[in-house]
Amino acid sequence: MDWLDALQHLREEGAAGVLVTVTEVRGHAPRAPGAKMVVGESQTWDTVGGGNLEATVIERARELLSSGASEPETMTFSLNEHATVEHGRQCCGGVVTVLLEPQQARPSVAIFGVGHVGYELARVLSRFPLQLHLVDSRADQLDPARFADVTNATAQVHLQHSVVPESTLAELPAGAHVLIMSHDHSEDFILCDAALRRGDLGTVGLIGSSAKWSRFRKRLRDEGHDDAAIDQISCPIGVPGIPGKEPAAIGVSVAADLLRVFEGARASGS
Repeated sequence: MDWLDALQHLREEGAAGVLVTVTEVRGHAPRAPGAKMVVGESQTWDTVGGGNLEATVIERARELLSSGASEPETMTFSLNEHATVEHGRQCCGGVVTVLLEPQQARPSVAIFGVGHVGYELARVLSRFPLQLHLVDSRADQLDPARFADVTNATAQVHLQHSVVPESTLAELPAGAHVLIMSHDHSEDFILCDAALRRGDLGTVGLIGSSAKWSRFRKRLRDEGHDDAAIDQISCPIGVPGIPGKEPAAIGVSVAADLLRVFEGARASGS
């Protein structure tokens, strides 16, 4: 695939990458200005010229990926027999400058249940660069016309009708953030159980009261989950202290809490 398809591929996989662009060429060089490649954790796509230039760029790009860097940087290469190299000489005679732009992985968020609260939460989250999975066991809740303002925003949105929503949860990428707010407490419980059995998700939140959570905790213990595992689920959800029980107020509160999680992950480079 070419560099543009590669960026889309990384986005869909929830993986980070580095976009490399030849920005300036003086004299002779393997590629002209505008040539691009993408560097992933274990793969590369397209080329900026091969040889020492490309090998060094790939090496540096993967250093940026491992450190979680977000700022772009430039590198300049002299392609002559006198240049210091680590991966073989290139004697084209020119000078090449490349720009390395880290493309951070987009977080994945799955909302199970897109009733009033789920819809309002989706509206807020759709304004941010993330993978947004909207899942409901009721087909009528996923009418595309209802979500026109959500699917036309910044997030990459996936509307998913699933009569067995726990199977959809099982297919989410590792590290996905899960919010459970279906119309049915039995469905909510099955999803909580499935989320704990995955063991590789990001945050897991359950909408509901402390009384609901107390009942769920007991039932989850009966299913074999210990307290340390159960504590991975947050209930109630959202930022404490934001008043109002209106769906929009709850949506804003939950979205604000998630944005705080995303910022913490960016700051730590994870």
